[in-house]
Formats: sequence, structure tokens, C-alpha cells
Amino acid sequence: MLTPADLPLINHARELLAERGMGVLGAWALLNLVVSGYHVARTDTRTVAHHFHLMNVAWNVVNALLAVWGILSAHPQQVAGLTLPESLAAQTHFENVLLLNAALDVGYVGIGQWLRGRAATAARPERMEGYGRSVLLQGGFLLVFDLSFYAVYHQYAARLLALGT
Repeated sequence: MLTPADLPLINHARELLAERGMGVLGAWALLNLVVSGYHVARTDTRTVAHHFHLMNVAWNVVNALLAVWGILSAHPQQVAGLTLPESLAAQTHFENVLLLNAALDVGYVGIGQWLRGRAATAARPERMEGYGRSVLLQGGFLLVFDLSFYAVYHQYAARLLALGT
């Protein structure tokens, strides 16, 4: 049975989860930057592989920046003093961010498919195909990441709501 005394522990755990989630995103970005950075420098610029790796590098510079910002924004030690209404507001805000990101991820997957479809009629089909494959991969990963993160993070909503009853 949860008691109001559990609120600081719940908030601390929620914030640690958010921080770890950004760590996962950062690890994905770093992996992509290392692997695709290696390959982009070693592939012919006229190939699908080159454009795939080039887009992966560009995409994951952004992912890395977002992960660093997310890790720096997490404050597991500073959320202990949040009230229940503040905790619920923070929970709802972060869940909404994850759901918005998931909707954007669906769009990225669609754009990746569109780019691949355009490859057949493009002046540089290898570029469209490579970019499309990369956007599909990155959008697909982010969709799974955001929905999984939401599912795990949402468990804290029930704990917070149980404190209000």
C-alpha cells in the first residue's frame, strides 16, 4: 500500500528512469555516429550506402544533442519536494512529450518510405534510396523507443494516482 511518504521515492524513480531513457538514446546515437561515421568516410559518394550512412550521422548528431540535454535536465535529487499535483503535472507533461514524439516517428517512417519511392524517378536515385533507408531505420527505432519508454514510464502514473485516493 502506497502512502504519501512514498511520493519522494516515486518522483526520484521517475526522474532516474527519464535520465536512463536519455542514456539509451545517447547510446543509440553514439553507436550510429561511430559505425556510420566510419562507413561514410569509406564509401563511394555515388552509392546508396554512402547516403545511408551520411543521413545516419546527421540524424544522430541531433539524437546525441537531445540525449545530452535530457540527461542534463534530469534532476533525480531535486524532485523529492514536488507535491502530488506537481508530480502528476510532470508525469502528464513527459507522457505527452513521448506520445507527440511517437506521432512524429510515424511521420518519419512515412517520409522514409516516400523518399525510397521517389528514388525510381530521382536524378540521384542512390541518394533518395540511402536517405530513405536511414530515415526508415531512425524513425522505426525512435517509434519503438518512444512507445516502450511511454509504457514503462506510464506505470508511475498509477502509483501517483494511488496516492491521491
